[in-house]
Amino acid sequence: MKLCIWGAARQVTGSMHLLESNGYKILIDCGLDYEKESRLDANIYFPFDPADIDLVILTHAHIDHSGNLPTLLRMGYEGQIICTAATAELAEILLIDSVNVFAARHRPKGKYRGRGAKFVKDNSPVLFLHKHVMDTAERFVTIPFNKKFKVNENIEVELLPAGHLLGAASVLLSITENDTVKTICFTGDRGRRNYPLLVDPQSLPPVDYLVCEATYGGRHHVDTDNIEEILVKHIQEACVDTPGRLIIPAFSIGRTQSLIYTLNRIYDKGLVPRVKVFVDSPLATLATEIYSKYHTQLHPDAKAHFDMNQSSFMFEGLHFVEDLSQSKEISNYYEPCIIISSAGMLEGGRIRDHLYYNVQNYYCRILFIGYNAKGTLGYKLLRGDPIVHIKDRKLSVFASIRQTDALSGHADHAGLMSLFEGHDPNKLQKTFLVHGEDVSISSLAADIKSKGFNVVIPDKGQVFEL
Repeated sequence: MKLCIWGAARQVTGSMHLLESNGYKILIDCGLDYEKESRLDANIYFPFDPADIDLVILTHAHIDHSGNLPTLLRMGYEGQIICTAATAELAEILLIDSVNVFAARHRPKGKYRGRGAKFVKDNSPVLFLHKHVMDTAERFVTIPFNKKFKVNENIEVELLPAGHLLGAASVLLSITENDTVKTICFTGDRGRRNYPLLVDPQSLPPVDYLVCEATYGGRHHVDTDNIEEILVKHIQEACVDTPGRLIIPAFSIGRTQSLIYTLNRIYDKGLVPRVKVFVDSPLATLATEIYSKYHTQLHPDAKAHFDMNQSSFMFEGLHFVEDLSQSKEISNYYEPCIIISSAGMLEGGRIRDHLYYNVQNYYCRILFIGYNAKGTLGYKLLRGDPIVHIKDRKLSVFASIRQTDALSGHADHAGLMSLFEGHDPNKLQKTFLVHGEDVSISSLAADIKSKGFNVVIPDKGQVFEL
């Protein structure tokens, strides 16, 4: 059995791991690489022939894990994609959204030079088109959690609930070679316990090899208080004590649904006076419908709330913004309100419009609930820059800027270390750490080694005989 880490090696994005046994090749995840060192267009070049891959297994829908699947098909992959049903539906809408993003970023520019001349492009083409997304959606083969699926006579796969996102799974593979059964688990992205909406990540069974994410290695969640209490505090200060507005940049899938659910609970309990809530993201609207469809897979508390109220995502004062004209009208709404819009780091989406009109508003609070990569507008605001550039204008920052990690969907250092509780270092032969920055991987590796486990930090393209 051979393992090669082709993506998310010593970095966070671009998850892609190739496992080969008896000539059968399985690709676990096929995500987009967004690292600054590589141009987005470089994702079109695979370090292997896509036509040689026999099977793809997808851990969850986030673009850094699913985003290059249409390119894989476009370049010759003809097999199936195994995942949960919720992951299939979320991945489809995310990939369709990616087509729109690519079209905006890579729209051809130039002019015709004479009759019949070709259109001259000033930049590179999009990675894939809507057709390729539809082709990808047709390849999804969905299986439920905790049910073994026989790939062939030698390979068996089982998906274990990972939390993190609706439908997210850790992938457990049992592989028979020379009458010997070897087990390997790919954690995917692990969620945190007691997270709104999502089930707790399931403990992993003893395995021979583990490919483990390290996103929050060396970091511990700061805000461990009740999420409802944290949101109540910000709503009270931004919208009640001062009749202003609270703007929450949030990723459309996952964070937004958790926010809506938590706000619903807050208003149900009368913890704060009701103010209008605008959810300004078409993608979030679609994702919320999928969360409702699969509400039986949510956390038991959320499921009970849904069953009692027929929905956890609709309440008095909640308004899903349908189109751009309605989005622009929000700037003319002068009553206290909460605006939830994407994207979380302020690098695109309708959130930039809301920032454009409100960053100079003394009666506005911007509450970040997720990670902001260095260099992004969100990072600059959190850093305390007094002036920021939005839409080619220099704007002074008068709005108050706040942050909480209470809604982070990733397990922190302690959560990742809990994966090893009850496991025998003699049984777990190697742990491969991926999906993390160098400092995070190194910190997690040191702690795991101190427990007696063998840890490997793979380089991109490095091959391991298992």
